[in-house]
Amino acid sequence: MAAGTNRKISAASARSHTRRANKSSGLTLPSGIFPAVLLLLLAGLVAWGYQAIQPPPPKICGSCDGPPVTASRIQLRDGRHLAYQERGVSKDVAKIKVVFIHGFDVCRLDDVIATYTSPELVEELGIYFVSYDRPGYGESDPHPSRTVKSQAFDIEELADQLGLGTKFYLIGYSLGGQIGWGCLKYIPHRLAGVTLLAPASNYWWPGFPSNLSTEALYQQPTCDYWSLRVAHYAPWLTHWWNTQNWFPSLGATRPHVLSREEREVMAKLIAKGASHREHVRPQGEYESLHRDLNLGFGTWEFDPVEMENPFTGEEVYAHLWQGDEDTLVPATLQRYIADRHSSWIRYHELAGSGHFFPHVDWMADTIVKTMVNGKQ
Repeated sequence: MAAGTNRKISAASARSHTRRANKSSGLTLPSGIFPAVLLLLLAGLVAWGYQAIQPPPPKICGSCDGPPVTASRIQLRDGRHLAYQERGVSKDVAKIKVVFIHGFDVCRLDDVIATYTSPELVEELGIYFVSYDRPGYGESDPHPSRTVKSQAFDIEELADQLGLGTKFYLIGYSLGGQIGWGCLKYIPHRLAGVTLLAPASNYWWPGFPSNLSTEALYQQPTCDYWSLRVAHYAPWLTHWWNTQNWFPSLGATRPHVLSREEREVMAKLIAKGASHREHVRPQGEYESLHRDLNLGFGTWEFDPVEMENPFTGEEVYAHLWQGDEDTLVPATLQRYIADRHSSWIRYHELAGSGHFFPHVDWMADTIVKTMVNGKQ
């Protein structure tokens, strides 16, 4: 039987062997792991961003988890509901029937003309007022695919269901005045007269000279300037932009840039407790405010600056009222539109007045009388 051979291993050789064993047993990352990790992180970031820009679902009035219905409402042909409020004399005896279109971040309860028109004038002229919540505001159902045209037809259907007759008067205030342009375009045959009170202009209507609209946009506070640009160029970001806290969003610094009259009127309204804030956004900011911005400052299907006279052959006029110190709606754009349409628009510019001039005590009577008297 052969005996095994004994080999002597030096201490240095043993240490070297141990080091090689330890080195070979260390963690080795698979090839391509770093690109895979980066791709995973990027996917996670995209998913987070997508979730961040998604608006919350609306809380539909009358649904099991939504606010209750307290207003009078009609149901439209497409199944949606419009909430409305009637004021003035009964429509059964009224001689003048007026539909009021509210502005941005207010509701049917904020009919400034019905509120401030003197009772004596209402009785003398026999005026009936109806104001309604535009889609997504107050207790009117949201309308995700709403357009300027669809909102004009909402008004026509409201008038028909309430039995206002073949013709009625229309008053639109601020962003509600934009819907007035839509009514002039799509339902002029139903209008006995139109009054636009400081109607918001879309800075991207192509009929405006670019230098004029650009200058007017630059006059807006920085927070409003960027919010309007987001609504026009990236409407899918409107909700995120106006709810995030990294950058100033719409109206963040607005109280500091109001004109003297605007501050005075706001102070009086606050003192009277005239706000209906709790009734404005019960279904969420996105369905009311943010969709309003996207529609008002998005790409329109027509250009009010280039409109033809909708009242050809009729003694009907549109009246456009504007304060020359309005910090919300630039007077320069109103002057341009009024000059282009001087044959059928009567322009009334108020010296020293701001955006809230309809709230001044004597203005509502003047606006109503002018509307009823037509071209005078």
